[in-house]
Amino acid sequence: MMVQSKTELFDKKLVKDAELFKALAHPARLRILQFLAETPACITGDISDELPLGRTTVNQHLKELKKVGLIQGHILGVKTNYCLDPAKVKELEKSIASFLESINFENYKCI
Repeated sequence: MMVQSKTELFDKKLVKDAELFKALAHPARLRILQFLAETPACITGDISDELPLGRTTVNQHLKELKKVGLIQGHILGVKTNYCLDPAKVKELEKSIASFLESINFENYKCI
């Protein structure tokens, strides 16, 4: 008998949304996204200078954001060039809106 992962029990869209939402579940990752969005071009260099965290910790957060595709990192010599992936950010925006629409509270009554 093959063991089924718990996420396989859910709709594929919910699993995909959960992966994206999980990547947002830390203030450092949110700040990284904000910082990259505030910058008109890709960032080459050390993003850890912009956060109150060590370089290793920031790199772990960058790795999580890259894993879901919200940011891209391209190696240029000894430095990495970071930027947002606009298509993936747009996908995230649509996923959040769609999820919130699916839990419409208009007729909700909790007594």
